[in-house]
Amino acid sequence: MAANCTVVCCGEERDADKAAIVQFSNGKLQNAEKLDFTFYKNTDEENPRKKSRRMLVAESDRLSYVGNNFGTGSLKCNNLCKYYVGVLNKDTMEMEMHNAQLFNMQPFIAGETETTDQVDAVKLTYTEKLDSLVEAFGTTKQKRALSNRRLNKVGADALAKVVEKAANSVIEQKGFAALSEELYEANTQLDVALFIPPCYSDAERPEDVYLFNDLMSPADYKELAEAGSKMEALVAEGLQKLKDDKYLSIIKHLESLPSGSEARDKMLRCSAYLYMLLQLAREGRVNGRFGQKDGCTFNLRRNIFKTFTVESFYKGRLSNQVSPSMRAKLAAYCLALQLHMGHMTVNLTLLQRDLFVKEQWMMEVAKSMGLTLIKPAKVKAEMRNPGDEHTFATLVLPLIKYKAKPDRSFKKRQ
Repeated sequence: MAANCTVVCCGEERDADKAAIVQFSNGKLQNAEKLDFTFYKNTDEENPRKKSRRMLVAESDRLSYVGNNFGTGSLKCNNLCKYYVGVLNKDTMEMEMHNAQLFNMQPFIAGETETTDQVDAVKLTYTEKLDSLVEAFGTTKQKRALSNRRLNKVGADALAKVVEKAANSVIEQKGFAALSEELYEANTQLDVALFIPPCYSDAERPEDVYLFNDLMSPADYKELAEAGSKMEALVAEGLQKLKDDKYLSIIKHLESLPSGSEARDKMLRCSAYLYMLLQLAREGRVNGRFGQKDGCTFNLRRNIFKTFTVESFYKGRLSNQVSPSMRAKLAAYCLALQLHMGHMTVNLTLLQRDLFVKEQWMMEVAKSMGLTLIKPAKVKAEMRNPGDEHTFATLVLPLIKYKAKPDRSFKKRQ
């Protein structure tokens, strides 16, 4: 009568701990003790596409075999099925279940790679074959032209290497992200119109040009109840936290809260939402704990990430990042929200400082939204701060259509 056996699960196992099941493409293995097996893994464990790559090498006195779980020679069944191996302990009669992956072992013949390279070298292109004919049977003029063309190609390759070396040195000094940001801000003729909120330019009232529900959905407005109460607590404490972090545009609205309860609650919720957007623009890359201390709920955080961030891989993990285009979208939505908070007038200088962007870039966003810009010289003296000149943006119907500046990078030769 057969003895009873119990199955024991070993729990979660890493890829490196998986058992290997091998099959040989050219026959069956008769004696496994004559082979030395070596297991290799990819060193780039941060790359999600390479960290699971494995290679198994079996060596004998006569021949070596190689199998891997990536590339053309790998078995596709590893992606379609899960395999398990049971190891029976005869003393305790317990069988441990381990994850496994299959490897197709193929013979490795030394020198085969060099032969393939030689065969590929024989396969020349049409131009290379034509150059060989000119070099062998061409006239003196044709050979001179071929020599000049090859010299020009060498010069172009040398120039390309110098430019690549200079570019790499600049990237190492400033960083790729900083260079991308500078390039984006330097291009003033941005397609910012693609990222502004829905605009109804034929509306009869300024409040209906950029609807409040398009900036903040009713569901998000309800989710801001806790964040609004925490913002009211900051008002009671004298806005010290906002002053330390220098959120100037939010402080301006909270210092003059309306007296009515409903209007006051709306202003607090809008200020809390504006604080989250400005914080998102400053951080650039955020995780799942964003805004928890400020009363940002899970649903609200998910909607903010979905609207204003893009998903990217960072250190082997999926993260939410504010790209340059999303930064323009954040600036446009913050500007439209402050229009509703400030009776269709926004202090553009304060918002530009809160977003950590250049003044000209912020003015291009306001122009793309059709707003009227009021320069410091035209602002009344009582509206100015001592020693500080601010630019204001206001929404006036009909909206202004600004003309694009002509490109003067190429001047006509005379």
